[in-house]
Amino acid sequence: MALVDTFLHRLVKRGTLTLTDHLGNRSTFGTPDPLFGDVAIRFADSGVAGYIVRHPRLGAAETFMDGRLIIERGDILDLITLIRRNTPWERGGKLTIRNPVRRSLSRVQSRLSRFNWEGRSKRNVAHHYDLGNSLYELFLDADMQYSCAYFTDPANSLEQAQEDKKAHIAAKLHLKPGQRVLDIGCGWGGMALYLNQHFDVDVLGITLSEEQLGTARNRAAAAGVSDRVRFELIDYRNLEGQFDRIVSVGMFEHVGPPHYREFFRQCRNLMTDDGVMLLHTIGRFGGPGTTDAFTRKYIFPGGYIPALSEVVSASEKNRLIATDVETLRLHYGLTAHHWYRRTAENRDRIVALYDERFFRMWQFYLAGAISTFEYGGMGNYQIQYVKRRDALPITRDYIAKDEQRVAHKV
Repeated sequence: MALVDTFLHRLVKRGTLTLTDHLGNRSTFGTPDPLFGDVAIRFADSGVAGYIVRHPRLGAAETFMDGRLIIERGDILDLITLIRRNTPWERGGKLTIRNPVRRSLSRVQSRLSRFNWEGRSKRNVAHHYDLGNSLYELFLDADMQYSCAYFTDPANSLEQAQEDKKAHIAAKLHLKPGQRVLDIGCGWGGMALYLNQHFDVDVLGITLSEEQLGTARNRAAAAGVSDRVRFELIDYRNLEGQFDRIVSVGMFEHVGPPHYREFFRQCRNLMTDDGVMLLHTIGRFGGPGTTDAFTRKYIFPGGYIPALSEVVSASEKNRLIATDVETLRLHYGLTAHHWYRRTAENRDRIVALYDERFFRMWQFYLAGAISTFEYGGMGNYQIQYVKRRDALPITRDYIAKDEQRVAHKV
């Protein structure tokens, strides 16, 4: 317990964290501050403290998942937020692995996981997205948008914010009737169907998830647009053809830095000369980093959140012109709060689908996401690209005009 006590004394300065060990001994860290919260946890057995110390990147998550680290006041979101809020990214505070051997091993493992060859990409996608649509239906909006929403008002519902996200992205694509659109990483088909409905365009959506593919095709058939909105199970590297517009929402996080130049080269080859591309991705506010061990092991194997410099560096080598870059600083935190609340409300149904350990894993994942977007170094980038500098109007006024026009049509 001594090492854990030292760690918590250093970490929790504002707000209070009360820790009770397996023998009933209690220690409190920090000073009361209602803005930071008051959380109490208990270690169920004598091995919890040692496990956390020996595995600083996974110990807390795994003991929580196993029911050995018990939250007695507050919940896992309160605990993670208390710690993150004491070490916000803007201040430079962060959790580090002090053991140089362990730190080097973590970096090597993270870098190796970024190689997403075709077969490996499909396995990685299946790990997360083929868990079953029933899970995602419990916490996503009705359109199954599993990416950062766009809150024109923080008080908006999740459904409204996801509709506004689609309108915001569509406006940046500057669509015209009859154009061919490619949706790379199309999810359950919501974006493709939206673009067809509101802009009279033909869309090809591609995915590596068999669960998503089936749902997307069924939705297109139900809407009577299967001839204009098609979905295929194919890797972006194997696609051929020409498209007037390319959109990719929440997929680039699965590409991996070793493949960035390949991704943008393929996108450029698939674009018509006057084509436009909109890339929507989670991104780091700082420079390149590593994927944390919990996410790498349990949530997104092969996933990596890019720094803006990594994205732009790869795209500029393929002569793609970044015509607009927007940083969504607060929107993903708001989005993840909705997902977390809906997950908590559906606890019994998720446990019935999987088990208690899976529910706690998912809860930890979403709580960590919220704290990362609110206090860590993550946000969202929307980057617009063209091949030819005169492919878009000379000012960006058209974005707001198109967005308003679509909003009135919805």
